[in-house]
Amino acid sequence: MKAKDYIITSADVKMPKIIYGTAWKKEHTTILVEAALRCGFRGIDTACQPKHYSETLVGEALLNMQHEGIKREDVFIQTKFTPVSGQDPKEIPYDPNASLTEQVRQSFTTSKQNLYTHYIDSLVLHSPYARFENLMEVWHTMESFVQKGELGQLGISNCYSLEVLEYLYDHSEIKPAILQNRFHAKTDYDKEMRLWCDAHHVIYQSFWSLTANPEILLSETLDAISHKYKKSPAQIWFAFLRENQIVPLVGTSSSQHMLEDLRSLDICLTSDELEQMQTLL
Repeated sequence: MKAKDYIITSADVKMPKIIYGTAWKKEHTTILVEAALRCGFRGIDTACQPKHYSETLVGEALLNMQHEGIKREDVFIQTKFTPVSGQDPKEIPYDPNASLTEQVRQSFTTSKQNLYTHYIDSLVLHSPYARFENLMEVWHTMESFVQKGELGQLGISNCYSLEVLEYLYDHSEIKPAILQNRFHAKTDYDKEMRLWCDAHHVIYQSFWSLTANPEILLSETLDAISHKYKKSPAQIWFAFLRENQIVPLVGTSSSQHMLEDLRSLDICLTSDELEQMQTLL
């Protein structure tokens, strides 16, 4: 990836403008992460949540790729702390009976072990807690990892309440640098929250960007623009997201699509085309 393909977050962390997501990859995780890195991805998203992620296999891939010249410092690694409510009761990677503070510490230690690293670039709270007291206990524990030099930045995911995001921002010492949400029509594409994020220098990461938006990908507008540039609708969509300060997570299992997704970074849409696509939201 070129220098232009990265963004510097409010936490002064260098983050790629497109990231490979590893949810639901199961036993294929290692081979797919290796393929993504060979294609040119330099950002990997995972989670300490065996229910949906195989973080240990992400670690194997990162270790294997060091033999091909891709060093640990070359890759932006983002993982998550997942509350008990989001875990498989039979496979929780920490003691669910421990305090919230201890749960976060155990999860973070497990992630570092799984990923063969002493430093994580980005740690995301997988979903907010209903009680602000619990939310802040977890967040303050995450802050301690940054303060110890073990972690670059903090973020939150699956947060669709601006009230919750504002509370977290106002009551935290280390502000969230990332908001990672599902990007689709049912939440009005988080328009209000994205405006708030832009004003507070919080980077919006989108997931399900393709899966949740088939109508947009099949629209006449996208079809016409993709024909003009001789690119796929998905590539045009990713270029549009980038111009809107959105960092998409992609999870394709196809090496060809991986390459195409990365090439979307080279597409420069006109202001008229951006306005046309904006009407689709």
